Amino acid sequence: MARDRAAGGWWVRAALGLALLLLALPARAEDGASPWFETDQGKVRLIAASPETGGSATVELGLEFRLAPHWKIYWRSPGDAGFPPRLDWTGSTNLADAQIQWPAPRRFSVQGLETLGYTDTVVLPIRAQLARPGAPLELHAALSYLTCAEICVPWDTVLSLALPVHAGAAHSSVFAATIARAAAHVPGDGRAAGLELRSASLVPVKPALLELRVKTATPLLAPDAFPEGPNGVAFGAPRLAQDDIPGEALLRLPVFGDRAAIDALVGHPLSVTLVDGERALEATVTPEAAPPPADFGWLLSILPLALLGGLLLNVMPCVLPVLSIKLLSVAGQGGKSRGAVRLGFIATAAGVLLSFLALAGVMVALKSAGLAVGWGMQFQEPLFLIGMVALLTLFAANLWGFFEVPLPQWLAGLASAGEGHVLLGNVATGAFATLLATPCSAPFLGTAIGFALAAGPAQIFVVFLALGIGLASPYLLVALMPRLVLWLPKPGRWMLGLRRVLGLALAGTALWLLSVLVAQTGWRAALAVGALMAGAAAALWLLRAPQARRAVPAALFAAAFLVPALLSAPPPAGAADAFWQPFDQAAIDRLVGEGHVVFVDVTAEWCLTCKLNKELVIAAPDVNARLMAPGVVAMRADWTRPSDVIAAYLRGFGRYGIPFNAVYGPHAPHGLALSEILTSDQVLAALGQAAGPGRVAGTAAASPAAAGQE
Repeated sequence: MARDRAAGGWWVRAALGLALLLLALPARAEDGASPWFETDQGKVRLIAASPETGGSATVELGLEFRLAPHWKIYWRSPGDAGFPPRLDWTGSTNLADAQIQWPAPRRFSVQGLETLGYTDTVVLPIRAQLARPGAPLELHAALSYLTCAEICVPWDTVLSLALPVHAGAAHSSVFAATIARAAAHVPGDGRAAGLELRSASLVPVKPALLELRVKTATPLLAPDAFPEGPNGVAFGAPRLAQDDIPGEALLRLPVFGDRAAIDALVGHPLSVTLVDGERALEATVTPEAAPPPADFGWLLSILPLALLGGLLLNVMPCVLPVLSIKLLSVAGQGGKSRGAVRLGFIATAAGVLLSFLALAGVMVALKSAGLAVGWGMQFQEPLFLIGMVALLTLFAANLWGFFEVPLPQWLAGLASAGEGHVLLGNVATGAFATLLATPCSAPFLGTAIGFALAAGPAQIFVVFLALGIGLASPYLLVALMPRLVLWLPKPGRWMLGLRRVLGLALAGTALWLLSVLVAQTGWRAALAVGALMAGAAAALWLLRAPQARRAVPAALFAAAFLVPALLSAPPPAGAADAFWQPFDQAAIDRLVGEGHVVFVDVTAEWCLTCKLNKELVIAAPDVNARLMAPGVVAMRADWTRPSDVIAAYLRGFGRYGIPFNAVYGPHAPHGLALSEILTSDQVLAALGQAAGPGRVAGTAAASPAAAGQE
């Protein structure tokens, strides 16, 4: 009996030992995982679906993250900030290739920033290709990843995992089901989920829209879409639009960024991940160009801006070059009948309108030819500047009485009406005033021109006609009420003194254009042109003597051949400026990522409004001190000469003229565009907004880790 009890005790001890052995088996299965890398923000390890290799050429792995509450990591395309987990397999044995598969991410929207990633526990499946099936696999994965909450913390570690060889089929580990569940959340082609991405269209509105048409077996409930486009383009959250096609859904996503990069989306394949609850798909689609919306709502919003912008041009700095022309036009009407005054001012307004229509035609032609277009771009061409200097010199010499140009009898007959008053000069006055006004911008002008040049030919002509009406409105007002100038005395000797003064004003304008020419071609060419124009004026004065009428034109004709040779000289190098850094669009993202605030100023020597902004606002003590403080970088883009880079940058904001200023920062990664006419309060507010709450731009630079947050 005692012997039986002893035997029974032996079986009990054996059963307990077997139980302990069975309990230890899961611990052995942990051999299919690397040790945890633990931080305050969570932990991560490498896991395998089998603790050993078998005869298969592939091994299913997983990168398992267990994150602390409120912390996240990023998807393969992180969005506005951050970077995804990265693995370097250097040092691994028997590994041919390993690719991460990405489960569908979540969208995080915080203070205007859109990022994509994962929280809590997430496993990123990895399919490893063996170099030699049936041989052991040793993995050494150098991992870099970023964890973010209120701040961001980057981490680097090495995860090691050894999988011995096993004859026959490999056994499943306790991680096999975990990896399989994660793989099930990797979007496929959508057929199993009843989803199909049918088409994509880029709609040319502001901001641009990417329309995705989705075929779905059941209606979409809470869809989200994550297109992966080129650098310089970002996509906002989609909006489910009303659609009347049964079994289909229409998603509209706003598109932000560089205009040239946005336009380049048309015709180029785009990877799109679509998620709707547990359903998901990943597909490649090629966007097509969609026609602009067929409505005329823009007439109510854009045309008033165009009219007001054209009107405000009359009081912008560009009024200085044309002031003499306007005053002479008014003075020349003194003492005339109401009908004559009205007709003269209508002719001047017609010159303005015809000039704007001609500018619109040139813009349409250049755009159709695929060339860059913009407001005031003709002042980037040295030959245009020389032509304008020549015209101004001739006009000044005419006002000084150096010469008179009588119209041919047939032309005078065509250009006269009523009491015989010649209207051609009034039309030319309006045209010339328009041409000289184009270096300036005014409030509302940039918005109207930007809309027009981003749209079709019809919109360009309508908007430019509205701009012309705005600029011509003072002339039209006098035409409606001619009594406003009837009090002026009749033309007489006092007009001679006025003509001399106004001639000096035109000569001053010519000198300003020569200073612009200096920035483009150098002093030699500008001095040669100036000397040639002075010689021309002197020649016109001398030509009044019969003996000089042959020698002087020959000398001027010979001197004119010097100008092309001087224009071939290289342009002057820009002077170094310790305050302003050269414009570098690629560096903006890096600087913002490091926590800096970046102020961009697009300017030109020929832009009078730019100079006004610089002197009155940017050079103001409070603004200048903020721009020079630590953590703020001031960039200047000089558009005096043509630059495709600067033109493309402006198009990214829907602008086609200058002045243009933008502020970037951790809380404004895509840039805050400022108005054409700056104020100190506006600039300081934008700097503070870009820096973000709790920080004042220019007081300290943010840490690189914090710069990547959200």
